[in-house]
Amino acid sequence: MGILNITPDSFSDGGKFFDPPVAVQHALQMVQEGADIIDVGGESSRPFSERVTTDEELKRIIPVIKEIRAQSDVIISVDTYKAKVAREAYDAGADMVNDISALTYDPDMADTIASLEVYVVLMHIKGTPEDMQKDPHYEDVVSEIKEFLRIQTAFAISHGIREQAIIVDPGIGFGKRVEDNLRIIKDLEKFKDLGRPLLIGTSMKSFIGKITEWPMEERLEGTLASIAISLWNGADIVRVHDVKKTRKVVSLVNAIIKS
Repeated sequence: MGILNITPDSFSDGGKFFDPPVAVQHALQMVQEGADIIDVGGESSRPFSERVTTDEELKRIIPVIKEIRAQSDVIISVDTYKAKVAREAYDAGADMVNDISALTYDPDMADTIASLEVYVVLMHIKGTPEDMQKDPHYEDVVSEIKEFLRIQTAFAISHGIREQAIIVDPGIGFGKRVEDNLRIIKDLEKFKDLGRPLLIGTSMKSFIGKITEWPMEERLEGTLASIAISLWNGADIVRVHDVKKTRKVVSLVNAIIKS
């Protein structure tokens, strides 16, 4: 899953792809480099980020989704927690919804996804982007997140979302301490008990910088290491900024797994 942030303030690439033609070109480049899914987002969910209006989010992403769809048959995911944005993104050509709140922020989201019959990523977050990194705490991070994802999967199914359309994501960096992120990656296989495809997003995140003392622009090696371990421990989808280099890691790890 290649990340396409059409925002001025995302933590890693804010502003780089804010211009629609540049965003579309980057999406098509990621497809050429091996992306199976392009995840289009119009609102940053970095720690302490400010919310944007629905109209502003739509203005950012809809022209880009339409143009990607006109030029490619790649799976397009919309990274949003708003039902209206999900619906209009679908009308523009999106195939799936990546909801950081696992259907908890917008009461209309579950029914909307059920009616659209699209794939959905249910991600765990503790709090909201504005406050998620203000002293998060867990007694047992893996079991608590697993239980949340189990409950939200059942909630989704109860609203008519097909079980086969559900993907789960433990939400690396979303209301987690460094030690929580490490434990999730180490014990990722335990999330396979949920019986759903598992997505993991470690790309360029701050826990890598805190461990290695590397600045943002030097976190790629740490990202690739975390991806290799995540794949080994059961990840089915990896959400990344650098598709080309990640694809090489994925090919090698998959070959070892299948040997």
